[in-house]
Amino acid sequence: MIRATAAASLNRLRLIATREFLSYLRTPGFWLSLLIGPILAGFGAIAPGMMHQAAPTPLLSVIDLSGTGATPTIAAALRGQKPLARLVQPPMAAATAASPAAAARALRPYLSGEPPAGGPRLDAAAILSGTPQAIVVDFWSRDINDPDLRLAVRGATAQAMQQARLRAAGLDPNLIAQVSAAAPQVQSYSPRAAGGQVSLKDRLPSLLGLGMAFVLFFAIFTGAGILLNSVIEEKSSRILEVLLSSATVPELLGGKILGVAGVAASIIAGWAVMGLLAINRLAPDMIPAVGAALMTHGLVIWFALFFVLGYLMYASVFAAIGAFCETVREAQTLLGPIMLLITLPVMFLSLALEHPDAPLIVALSWIPPFTPFLMTARLASGPPLWQVLGALVLMAATTTAVVSLCARAFRAGALSTGRLDLKRLIGGMLGRAA
Repeated sequence: MIRATAAASLNRLRLIATREFLSYLRTPGFWLSLLIGPILAGFGAIAPGMMHQAAPTPLLSVIDLSGTGATPTIAAALRGQKPLARLVQPPMAAATAASPAAAARALRPYLSGEPPAGGPRLDAAAILSGTPQAIVVDFWSRDINDPDLRLAVRGATAQAMQQARLRAAGLDPNLIAQVSAAAPQVQSYSPRAAGGQVSLKDRLPSLLGLGMAFVLFFAIFTGAGILLNSVIEEKSSRILEVLLSSATVPELLGGKILGVAGVAASIIAGWAVMGLLAINRLAPDMIPAVGAALMTHGLVIWFALFFVLGYLMYASVFAAIGAFCETVREAQTLLGPIMLLITLPVMFLSLALEHPDAPLIVALSWIPPFTPFLMTARLASGPPLWQVLGALVLMAATTTAVVSLCARAFRAGALSTGRLDLKRLIGGMLGRAA
């Protein structure tokens, strides 16, 4: 009898999960989510270079009132495959000005986009004053947010000042360049590297751990959002009440979570296949290294465990909130703090990659809402096993408690009416009317 009841319960859970999974598999949104991740990742990798190449080269004038002759040095600093700027002759009124203020007044029309007839339209100007050994630079630019050109002019002017001081001391003005060119050949070694010398293959586990943490973030963000919208839609149409009459709360909540988890897992699997195809296309010899890196410190196994626990915890919370709401607008009152909670550990992921044993990162990785992300990023560094197991146990206990509380809230919300408020939500979690 007990076995038959359990089998029937599992069958209802399977049917609900299958229904949820297939309902999203047929939507355009699923396929867009599957494709948009690799597209955005590829665009993010090539977009900065494309934008730099496509941007017009700014026009720069140098007005040297210091007599240092720094213009050729500045011109050399601006050269490159894509010049930082193109030097143009300054207007005569600015070149012959008696002071920086007078030169600035003469340049203003050319920098404001309204040059006199026949005059050049300037994007930036550098006014050099003072003495050859103590130059003052007044840098004018139409783009106040781009520091590259300003820093290039500053560095070139500093080089001109250094050369002037060397000449004054009777030394070769190229001495600084010759001394600066001397640099040691540095090779990185680590006892954790397979051959002693650190290579990309040795850094690969850390990079994969960081990537998995971001994938986990996007999976939870996407999956929980899908689950929230599904529950809200069924609550507003009273379908939840009908489903609860033929299935228990654990069966309904578990089936919906598993169904949407299948959607998230399918998206992750799709991204993984696309990534492997890209690696096989660009660097086929890296495929074995990627496989070995995934097994380093059991990275892929720990990732799966933390993914399951993190997803269950956040999905349960989203489902509970959705059960109390009939519109997404109602849910937004509580979604803000939860989204902040999910986003906060992402801010520390780069620090977790560079300093995985930093006290702050270690402490944060023990806090259950942050554990799935930060511990995944730390795994490749080989943290002590007791830390990983302890964080996993704490995460499992927290997830169990959260799922239990959210199941109560889910039932109370599905059968409730009226607007969502925190008092009713907490009351539902505690299994009593609020």
